[in-house]
Amino acid sequence: MSRRSGILEFAVLGLLRESPMHGYELRKRLNTSLGVFRAFSYGTLYPCLKALVANGWLVEEADGAQEAVPTAALTGRRAKIVYRLTAAGKERFEELLAHSGPDAWEDEHFGVRFAFFGQTSRDVRMRVLEGRRSRLEERLEKMRTSLARSRERLDDYTLELQRHGMESVEREVRWLNGLIESERAGRGQRPPRPAAQERKNQSGDTGGLPRHRGGSRPDPSDDTTT
Repeated sequence: MSRRSGILEFAVLGLLRESPMHGYELRKRLNTSLGVFRAFSYGTLYPCLKALVANGWLVEEADGAQEAVPTAALTGRRAKIVYRLTAAGKERFEELLAHSGPDAWEDEHFGVRFAFFGQTSRDVRMRVLEGRRSRLEERLEKMRTSLARSRERLDDYTLELQRHGMESVEREVRWLNGLIESERAGRGQRPPRPAAQERKNQSGDTGGLPRHRGGSRPDPSDDTTT
């Protein structure tokens, strides 16, 4: 499995853990809440969904139905499809959520992992944050060394671009330092929400991720099988 497909699997399982969704809604959440997926299409999402269904981590349901609907039963007619996480899918997401290796620190993965920190244990959060900081500190040192060696050969604009890149990395390191300090002090822990709030979240809250407030209405042809 490629890194790209691996983080997409993680994001899909994480969003569906909040509530079942149509493919259109799921793609919208991936685009607006998790910026790394802004450029991806249905041609990327649906093969991932089909693979998760085949693995038993998701089920496809007709909109409003309580029972899973076999794909074969939909042959020859159109039906709205909702994707729901199974018990095995929840276990798979928990397994991925506990992972804190180097992949979780990389540019493409870190933002997605961070978006689900509210569901991540404190020790895993700490390992991911410290790993990310270490990775950026290494990058910053290389950038400083490179700039010192090539400063005299760079024109003013290229030099300014190099400085801008360094400042961006320095800002993220400072941000990470603050997060790590907060985690160590125990301020990263939020008290459990009341059951009423949990029910509200299940009925429409985005679980702390930004809610999409614009854009066009769904195409009626989306999320159907023929």
